[in-house]
Amino acid sequence: MRAAVVNTPGSTPVCADFPDPEQQPGRSPLRLVGAGLHHVVRGLASGRHYGSDHAYPLVPGVDAVARTGDGRLVYTGLARSPWGTMAEWMVTPFEVELPAGADPLAVAAGMNPAMAGWMPLTTHRKEAGELGTVLVLGATGMSGSLAVRAALSLGAKQVIAAGRDHEALERLRGLGAVTVPLAAAAPDARATALAAAVAEAQPTLVLDLVWGPVAEATFAALGKAGTDDGSASIDYVQIGSLAGTEAALPAALLRSRRIRISGSGAGSVSKAEMISEIPEIIARFADGTFDAPYTDYPLSRVGEAWAHRGHTRAVVVPD
Repeated sequence: MRAAVVNTPGSTPVCADFPDPEQQPGRSPLRLVGAGLHHVVRGLASGRHYGSDHAYPLVPGVDAVARTGDGRLVYTGLARSPWGTMAEWMVTPFEVELPAGADPLAVAAGMNPAMAGWMPLTTHRKEAGELGTVLVLGATGMSGSLAVRAALSLGAKQVIAAGRDHEALERLRGLGAVTVPLAAAAPDARATALAAAVAEAQPTLVLDLVWGPVAEATFAALGKAGTDDGSASIDYVQIGSLAGTEAALPAALLRSRRIRISGSGAGSVSKAEMISEIPEIIARFADGTFDAPYTDYPLSRVGEAWAHRGHTRAVVVPD
């Protein structure tokens, strides 16, 4: 079959012949409709992601929209290595049928980034019984924007969206979020802006898609003087690290606040839990609550897809 193939760590994929995927009992091959080029796809293909098995050559891609033998459109993923989803054919362990009205390429572009925020939001709501005030760090990227939309759709009392892109922040403000601009801000200025927003509405859940110095500014904003134990507890969930892989955590914050710091991602969230939430997420793409701008590239131009940057997500489609 024709597929995107990564031959060595860090190399750009090429379109080439690759062995057909191994058959699995009870699973029929699916034909590619569109596979999103997500941050995790690049990380796994390069060997930088903690989930990489460092086996080459490989076909990149963690999820896709595909067509079944009887013509149905399904969302799928988790193909067995070294096969990924950027290939003419794939064999996968699950299928979720797309509802009417869902743009299959928007689903391919947006499901993975949407899940990043959706999982900790639904987990927190189950544990706490409701969503209070949610702070999203990195709210102007695709994952962050979808996390803001998810929090609003799941009934958050208030959503604070912090990010760098002014136009994206204005769109989120139009949806009802409180916005905090972080563009080109010095560390002290970031902490001041975040502190002002936090003072207005103390978050009970923080979704951090960037980490690094933005996390450190947020820790400073969440810190407080005194030992008043009347404030609500805070769940701080680390999801992405686009701003840096390290962040200094003040000891005083851990002692002075009822705060729980955890992570959400492959390994900390079970595959069964993720799959169970997929129908609810896809439904929001179908009804227009979620959107995911994309640029599609045929398999033969996968190198161009790999170089794609901007506000849209690259989606690899058949030639």
